[in-house]
Amino acid sequence: MDLAMDTAPGLPPRIDAVPDAGPTAAAPGRVRALLAGIGGYLPETVVTNDELARSIETSDAWIRERTGIAQRHLAQPHETCAFMATRAAAAALADAGTTAAEVDAILLATATPDEAFPATALRVQAALGAGGFGFDLSAACSGFVYALSMADSLIRCGQARGVLVIGSEVYSRILNWQDRNTCVLFGDGAGAVFLRAGQGTGSGADRGILSTHLHADGTLGDILYVDGAVGQPERSGHLVMQGKEVFRHAVVRLAEAVEEALAANGLDRRDVDWLVPHQANQRIIDAIRKRLDLPPERVVLTVARHANTSAASVPLALADAHARGLLRPGQLVLLEALGGGLTWGSALVRL
Repeated sequence: MDLAMDTAPGLPPRIDAVPDAGPTAAAPGRVRALLAGIGGYLPETVVTNDELARSIETSDAWIRERTGIAQRHLAQPHETCAFMATRAAAAALADAGTTAAEVDAILLATATPDEAFPATALRVQAALGAGGFGFDLSAACSGFVYALSMADSLIRCGQARGVLVIGSEVYSRILNWQDRNTCVLFGDGAGAVFLRAGQGTGSGADRGILSTHLHADGTLGDILYVDGAVGQPERSGHLVMQGKEVFRHAVVRLAEAVEEALAANGLDRRDVDWLVPHQANQRIIDAIRKRLDLPPERVVLTVARHANTSAASVPLALADAHARGLLRPGQLVLLEALGGGLTWGSALVRL
């Protein structure tokens, strides 16, 4: 089903059923960042593979066979990075049963901000009427996992009690639409979660973010990058990718990051209820799933309908699963992503 979760009606029950103890509670244990609300926004315009084939040398069969993608959502002029992020954030707050008054910080992952500054996160802050502070984070497709890790740290150290974590991307504005090897892969959209401070025991049975694991290898930066930016306006500004190299590193690194998260918490892959992978390519997802020996029914898939929405893909997949009623309190959810840099990481969350 298509997703436009910018309003509260029709959403499944909230998943934050346990009262908030707060980071200053006297009970012994560990502060945890609870996943209290989830929201997403997808642009209204849907472009199918057949429609793309009218303007470039490709076909629906060629794209599906190599990527698993059938369509993508593309932003119209009014659907800016900030616009989509605000819609997704508002949906996450509504899902958490709260308002912008509870937001202490906004962390927005994007490689396609509307402006060099101010940060897109602050445009969202103003639109929501929130206080606190905010900033953008750039780690390409891994951005949401990176931002989730930063938000978890803010909550654990007591810097914030309520944090919006958003991934919002308009990759359609950095693509070379004559390059069939890249332009067919990406779409636009935004996803968000609202994290709320709560109390845990420090065990793997706790609710909330159990651990995050971040990695990068700058020596691989030239296999996936954008050719220019504000500082180099003479260059194309288009996304460039060596697909085979990205595929090779993605399968190995993402599987390692998943195993790392499980080992850090003394858990087994059989304990995982849902794997929510970066929705880059069906073949990459299948290779990781098989390497981890996970059944297909435990993997959240949106790549066929959303394509690769970069930093928005993981929270959009979460929002899609939530809208379909798949997520339940107590379930263990494993998130992973890899992007240009190279950057990659994983996060283990108990709902």
